[in-house]
Amino acid sequence: MSPAGAGSPAGEPAPAHAPTPAEPAHESTSPVPTLRGARVVLRPLTDADAPALLALLRDPGVAAWWMRASWDQICEEGAVVYAVAVDGALAGSIQYHEETDPDYHSASIDIFLGDAWQDRGLGSETMRVLIDHLVHERGHHRITVDPAATNERAVRVYERLGFRRVGVLRAYERTPDGTWRDALLMELVVGF
Repeated sequence: MSPAGAGSPAGEPAPAHAPTPAEPAHESTSPVPTLRGARVVLRPLTDADAPALLALLRDPGVAAWWMRASWDQICEEGAVVYAVAVDGALAGSIQYHEETDPDYHSASIDIFLGDAWQDRGLGSETMRVLIDHLVHERGHHRITVDPAATNERAVRVYERLGFRRVGVLRAYERTPDGTWRDALLMELVVGF
């Protein structure tokens, strides 16, 4: 579950603390609200998004890191999945899983943006919007990501967002050629 296309927040200063994105506007009456940032809209995924998202997954900068080649894998059981839209165009997807046991309350995030949407800070903004929702609306204090250990670009973006390295997950993900690669477990802990 290695995120790709987290965007490069070129020109964005690195936060010294947990990100504090603008309050999202909730526009949907569905259990999964639509969330808004300055440039991105996170809306519930629909079956109509399948062709465009599957095409984005074939982009070289996404396919190198995201092993999600089918619609069923994008819409993982138990995940809350959003389409990421920019100016009405589908740019990618972001999803989260929740641990709702009060003794282990936390969330994990996966994201990808198509190649054309990278290097604009859109991945960082998308992450900030979802993190804000998870912390302020869902009550999470701990959020994790697990990029491929060699995905230095994603790791840098996550570090700028306040995530810290926890450790290496050895032989975590099988690649298309059948070899296994390591992932880096990273966490953002808010308020501790």
